[in-house]
Amino acid sequence: MKFYIDPGTGSMLFAILIGIIGALNYLLKTWLVKLRFILSGGKKVEGDSEKLPLVIFADDKRYWNVFRPLCREFDRRGVDITYMTASSDDPALSCEYPHIHGEFIGEGNKAFAKLNFLKAKLLLSTTPGLDVYQWKRSKDVGCYVHIPHTASDVTLYRMFGIDYYDAIMLSGEYQAEDIRALEKLRNLPAKDLVKIGIPYMDDMLARLQADAPAPEHPRTVLLAPSWGESAILKKYGEKIIEVLLQTGYHVIVRPHPQSFRSETEMIERIMKAYPNSDQLEWNRDNDNYEVLKRSDILISDFSGVIFDFTLIFDKPVIYADTKFDTSPYDAWWLDKECWTFSVLPRIGHVLTPENMNDLKDIIDTCLEDPRYAKGRDEARAETWEHPGEGAVRAVDYLMQKLEEQTEKDRQKAEKQTAKKDGEKKPSRGRKKSVRVTGENTKEKKEGK
Repeated sequence: MKFYIDPGTGSMLFAILIGIIGALNYLLKTWLVKLRFILSGGKKVEGDSEKLPLVIFADDKRYWNVFRPLCREFDRRGVDITYMTASSDDPALSCEYPHIHGEFIGEGNKAFAKLNFLKAKLLLSTTPGLDVYQWKRSKDVGCYVHIPHTASDVTLYRMFGIDYYDAIMLSGEYQAEDIRALEKLRNLPAKDLVKIGIPYMDDMLARLQADAPAPEHPRTVLLAPSWGESAILKKYGEKIIEVLLQTGYHVIVRPHPQSFRSETEMIERIMKAYPNSDQLEWNRDNDNYEVLKRSDILISDFSGVIFDFTLIFDKPVIYADTKFDTSPYDAWWLDKECWTFSVLPRIGHVLTPENMNDLKDIIDTCLEDPRYAKGRDEARAETWEHPGEGAVRAVDYLMQKLEEQTEKDRQKAEKQTAKKDGEKKPSRGRKKSVRVTGENTKEKKEGK
């Protein structure tokens, strides 16, 4: 008798197996440390390590641009950081900062298995889903801090994405209002919310200001969608690429990195139908700076790259009306329009199935019409507070939290030491209590 396991189930079982193996591996190490502690008579032995002070975790190398400004600031201050990554080719592993210690901890569940038993005072990450999926809170991590990787709504994470972080770094007041609303709806404890700005956008703008202007080039259109059921490629597929090629302009297609993981069949189909050519190129650069710089206009949906493009490079965008379905996201819980969708009409032109055949005229109008400049200024003010100060503010906050956690750990250690000392102190024999009465006294005097 043969058993058939479909690919989806097989992938899930494999993920569970890897997770179990990783968990057992770290449990075994913990038990070995405890055994050695007992055999040594209670003396501290090698392997009974203290907590790492500050850990950064990146689930993909593409988030190096988010962490690089912070790593540079930590290095400038001489603060040692452990940078754990799930990408074996992460730039952090070979970065030029001597105080940043890169460590590849495996991919997928292998990485999460290590994080689930991590000992650290503070952990910083862009990764949502803490304590929701495979990544569980470690009892030996004092504080979890989240930093978004885009300049848009934090409610556009998959549901419960940031509920179980202790602190969130933000760039705009609307984000703080949304988080507080979710906390109230879900009866969650209030998180630390600190508005630091957007360090990676500070870096990108400084790079642009120091860079030479883009050389003369054919009019170039960048198609850079998000991923999922509401994204451009899922909604329009090959049609939008066909219409773009008909404009005669140079076309760059840069799918969201997650599409290559979660929408493999669709991406492979479209890439096969429209391979690289003189007019069309597919872009997968880890750093999107160059492709944004050499593009004249961006077409996207609800991707955060819209704000990189329009707020830093000050160029127009066209956004697709894909009838965004909020049901998988935290935004579904809030009775309000997402900031991202409210701001899009102010900074760009909408693309619909009805006007798609007029895409060339829409592109030309957007490039020549100055009316969207005001909208870009408004969006910049709403979602990019403290421009130029992001990295310094972020590191200031993290160092403050590190001091708080260090003090908490010190107080906890003192209590545990006092408790152990009390248990070890030998008990003195108590004298038997004798009740003295008049008769007792009389007998004592008579020598009885």
